[in-house]
Amino acid sequence: MKAAVYYENGAPDVFRYEEIPDPECHPKGLVIRVEAVSIEGGDTLNRLRGALVTKPHVVGYQAAGEVVQVGAEVTNLKVGDKVVTTGAYGSHAELRAVAARAAWKIPAGMDLKAAACVPIPFGTAHECLFEFGRMKKGEVVLVQAGASGVGIAAIQLAARAGASMVLATASSDARLDKLKPLGLTHGINYQKDDVVTEVMRLTDKKGADVIVDPVGGTTLQASILSLAYRGRVSMVGQAGREPMKVDVSTMMGGNRTLSGVFLGAEIATDRVYGLIQGLIGDVAKGELKVVIDRQFKLSEAADAHRYIESRQAVGRVLLVP
Repeated sequence: MKAAVYYENGAPDVFRYEEIPDPECHPKGLVIRVEAVSIEGGDTLNRLRGALVTKPHVVGYQAAGEVVQVGAEVTNLKVGDKVVTTGAYGSHAELRAVAARAAWKIPAGMDLKAAACVPIPFGTAHECLFEFGRMKKGEVVLVQAGASGVGIAAIQLAARAGASMVLATASSDARLDKLKPLGLTHGINYQKDDVVTEVMRLTDKKGADVIVDPVGGTTLQASILSLAYRGRVSMVGQAGREPMKVDVSTMMGGNRTLSGVFLGAEIATDRVYGLIQGLIGDVAKGELKVVIDRQFKLSEAADAHRYIESRQAVGRVLLVP
């Protein structure tokens, strides 16, 4: 099979488009012919500094396609089924082997490219808001990096759950404008305005009840300072690639909470597996929307990663074999 591989960590230029051996099917797994790869933020971080589990290494968490082989112990899926899959690596290729527990059936008639974008971003956003953020109707929600995959999902989920106000940050007014139809109440351009000052102005100095922060670094400090009394921050990544050095002293007086969130730790549980299948169904029914910014050929993986790191995208960037 063809795959976008690399032999060492580094900038997008480390990618090579090469022929490598087809993956083997585990008795409890399956192999799919990849039709769409949703590039996740973690894919770019892994390319930069993650472990090379295979060599050459095929990076990538999430991809959708058609089942072409099923392990002897798998009973819930069959050859010909359309599925979206997740895994620690292996999405940037024509074929992908995963555990059956890491594959969700795509409803008949659903756009496969949209399905490819659901499990990790929407599952993560849901966990940040509800499982760890304990969001309730009528609360104020702030979403850092609102134009990201997790951000776009969180805006929609918060609005659907009855947030009194959904705030989000992005690097330009143009990117924020694209988020308004998804449920954004007020956008904050962090290139022009101080996030904490704007959050306090917009909330009449009360702050945000629930904050989703996939950026970390100095952005996480701003999130902490933007909290309302008993507010909760769900920290879910380090997209900003800055050191995690924050002062949490302001959290004590306001009885505030900071939670680290990692979907992968619970993705195979019945609770989260069912949650993700439900979110896929919601997108299929049009109740939630996937935003696809651009798509590249698999052979153009370097260009796709470079585009993501330029922070121009609004929504997902896809690779198509």
